[in-house]
Amino acid sequence: MPISLEICVDSVESALAAAAGGADRLELCRALRVGGLTPEAALIRGVRAAVDIDVFAMIRPRSGNFVYSADEIAAMMQEIDAAKACGVDGIVLGALLADNEVDVEATTKLVARARPLQVTFHRAFDLCPNLERSLRDVISTGADRVLTSAGAKEAVQATEKLAHLVDLAQGRTRIMAGGGVRQQNVRDLVIASGVRDVHSTLGFSEWCKNLDWNGAEEDGHEPANAARYVVSESDVRAMRTILSELEEAWNADVWPQR
Repeated sequence: MPISLEICVDSVESALAAAAGGADRLELCRALRVGGLTPEAALIRGVRAAVDIDVFAMIRPRSGNFVYSADEIAAMMQEIDAAKACGVDGIVLGALLADNEVDVEATTKLVARARPLQVTFHRAFDLCPNLERSLRDVISTGADRVLTSAGAKEAVQATEKLAHLVDLAQGRTRIMAGGGVRQQNVRDLVIASGVRDVHSTLGFSEWCKNLDWNGAEEDGHEPANAARYVVSESDVRAMRTILSELEEAWNADVWPQR
């Protein structure tokens, strides 16, 4: 059974590295320091032109919580239209009510606007107080995937809950594990949880040289915006190799029991 690998990127450079390393899908964002916001049309077009794998655009109009006003939902609709016009393969979104329950009405409208593209409900899901109920709510909106760590800081800390969500979903939506997923833990995570979709912000912060803002470097203080997020092709390839080995074990009927 295939195990898909999605990598979060915020640049053409990282998109190319992820694709070359064997990623199946990209989650394209800007402003990763605040968890990712809607990317600009120029960036979407640049990434779309650079890679042949699926590109999913984040739709998040601002940082902070995921409780959106009617005006913000309207803006998200327009952002979906713009992303579709740029040739993306899918949309990533999420909307909650003031009590952190899924905003079923708003999400249903957003999912409908995104069609015929696929839709992932992002990790706003992990803020929900009752994940079982919220999974049923997300399924009712028509979303194709749920990106989640099952409410934990890192997905590997909640493999039993992830396994339960996979069972509860019963193929009506796909559970994609995300949150602290790295080469050193992805094998155990997949075996223990049974997920068949994995998401990773596999990048690292790279110091940008020649950025000395008024001597800040000499003062021992990091200049604002002096680091950038970079995805390494070799890191992606290492994770893809692990997942491919698990796929082979599954196909050979020697899959380790969780």
